[in-house]
Amino acid sequence: MTLNNPYQTYQRQAVTTSKPEDLTLMLYQGMVKFIRLSKNALQKNNFEESNKNNVRAQDILSELMVTLKKGYEVSESLLSLYDFMKFRLIEANIKKSTEILEEVEGYAVELMETWATAMKQAKIKE
Repeated sequence: MTLNNPYQTYQRQAVTTSKPEDLTLMLYQGMVKFIRLSKNALQKNNFEESNKNNVRAQDILSELMVTLKKGYEVSESLLSLYDFMKFRLIEANIKKSTEILEEVEGYAVELMETWATAMKQAKIKE
């Protein structure tokens, strides 16, 4: 018999009951978290852990890419940015570069903060 982790149950429920805009914010938050974990592991020469977290950040970018609505200029711009960020994460993984991870982290934090601000402004207008 397997016992469920209450935290995992809570996370799963939060995801399944969230609005799309909240899910996008969660993805951005997760991407920032995994980039930071990858960078911290790399600084400790823990290449396996760094790789694992780097790939998780790449997976989040892939999810963000497939959820973009086609036909909008902003979607095309985001797609290009996500693609660039993913390329740089792969490069950071190959080169074991904390500098590249910091660069991508900056983009990810900016996206996360911009999205959070947009959500707040949208709620004010409701």
